[in-house]
Amino acid sequence: MSEITLKIIDRDGVAHTVQAPTDMAMNIMEVVRAYELAPEGTIGICGGMAMCASCQCYVLNEVPLPEMGPDEDAMLSEAFNVKPNSRLGCQIPITNELEGLEIALAPEE
Repeated sequence: MSEITLKIIDRDGVAHTVQAPTDMAMNIMEVVRAYELAPEGTIGICGGMAMCASCQCYVLNEVPLPEMGPDEDAMLSEAFNVKPNSRLGCQIPITNELEGLEIALAPEE
């Protein structure tokens, strides 16, 4: 199994360094849930369909990410606490290219 290292800052401002598998078709939202970095029921409410923005995060460093799709762009245009570096964690698949990615979870609405 291949893993990458991610740094995730939770909603309380606590930084967590976690390992994420690249061979399980996971995304950032699922990693946050797997490590229980947000209270249950507060992240990934729509199940990863880009329909709720509960997994919104702020990208803190320059790591190549997949291009934002129209569904993600539309959801972020309606979400709260959006910044220029906002992305939906459910729309960022875990790949080797994400090694070293640093994100902060956006506050709950």
